[in-house]
Amino acid sequence: MTADATPSAKKPAIALTVGSRVRIRSAGTRDDALVSSGVFRGLVSVGGDNSLAIELDGTVPEESGRIRLIPLNAMLALDVLEAAKAEEEKRAAADSGASAYFR
Repeated sequence: MTADATPSAKKPAIALTVGSRVRIRSAGTRDDALVSSGVFRGLVSVGGDNSLAIELDGTVPEESGRIRLIPLNAMLALDVLEAAKAEEEKRAAADSGASAYFR
């Protein structure tokens, strides 16, 4: 058994965090998937169906800045291009770097 295969060497849990850059392939036309690239803004519930809210980037110029809601059941694949840190991690980093005098 190598050092990399030890049970104590755990990988961090995967989480989709707000602010992450993503590319999503979802159901489109019969022959082609719809590709959406942008920043993940959160999970939205519309009429009982959950959707991912994506702020579209400039891949298609006229769609830049739009918010696209992609129903979870229409998703085919999600690529995380750049993961953002979770809010808890950002707060912990800020707290550890702050001086005790200013708390």
